[in-house]
Amino acid sequence: MIGLIIILLLVLFLPFSIKMIEHNLELFLFTMGFAAAIISGEMDRPLIEKAVTEPIDITIAVLAAGLLAKWFKEELEKSILWGSRLLTPRLFFGLTVVFLGLASSIITAIIAAIILVMIIKVLPLDRRSEVRFTVLACFSIGLGAALTPIGEPLATITISRLDKDFFYLLELIGKEVLPALFIFGVMSIILVRPVWGKKSLKSAFRPESYEEIAVRSIKIYIFVMGLTFLGHGFEPLIKTYIIGLSPGLLYWINMISAILDNATLAAAEISPAMDSGTTRAVLLGLVISGGMLIPGNIPNIIAAGKLNITSKEWAAFGVPVGLITMFLYYIVLFIF
Repeated sequence: MIGLIIILLLVLFLPFSIKMIEHNLELFLFTMGFAAAIISGEMDRPLIEKAVTEPIDITIAVLAAGLLAKWFKEELEKSILWGSRLLTPRLFFGLTVVFLGLASSIITAIIAAIILVMIIKVLPLDRRSEVRFTVLACFSIGLGAALTPIGEPLATITISRLDKDFFYLLELIGKEVLPALFIFGVMSIILVRPVWGKKSLKSAFRPESYEEIAVRSIKIYIFVMGLTFLGHGFEPLIKTYIIGLSPGLLYWINMISAILDNATLAAAEISPAMDSGTTRAVLLGLVISGGMLIPGNIPNIIAAGKLNITSKEWAAFGVPVGLITMFLYYIVLFIF
């Protein structure tokens, strides 16, 4: 257990303090995950096969979305510019956050994040507003994608473990998630500062090369593989210290989703034996905290990587937003 705790601390703190690790986060998490799986005794052929195959669908989606964005760049850019001119800047920011959150449940969180990056690369924003807009949109995407089993891996695994139908998650957490999307939209209207009038919309952004698209896809593959090892490697910690705790404690403990793959945590925690209230608490704890730090969710990784947002920049805004949201939902779920 001591070795796993040390790895957990390294995963939590090193990306914030060593630039080389921050810039090579995928490889770092893969190494830490591999070590955790070995230390915990979880490393076996089934885990290796799962780690090799599980990232394939996500990698294909990232690759396909990157290619489509390259091939239809001009059309997408024109649509973004048209929408930004049709609406007031602040309203455009707010509606974009809400729309991407809702759409992510159908187009997947990964594609929604890539669209977000394209939007930000067109719009004129100062650095502070760019980071805020990105973080709020990724919170929205992470929450919205959890409403259907095709939105993100966490939702897929949850439906599989509970053997429920397509709309179960929408019925279970929809009444909590949907208002949150609009709240993040309102926060964008208030906190993201438009610079229309100070400078014009950005010129057409440089399209990605095929090499850049391929490299990003490979990085996503390595990232998901590393998180698969990491999640399974931490299973002894989860089973020893987490399973069996009260829903309220599980809700807060699941803030570790900020640094670990929430889909793997869902696989370890979600059980058919849980009542709907406990399942709701676990899922909301995972999806809300997943937006707090860059490693918490794949959309965060994609957006931060493409926009060169550092871990410190993300955490400075993402952690306070996540903690406030977690606290408000704790009141709603466990006090009222």
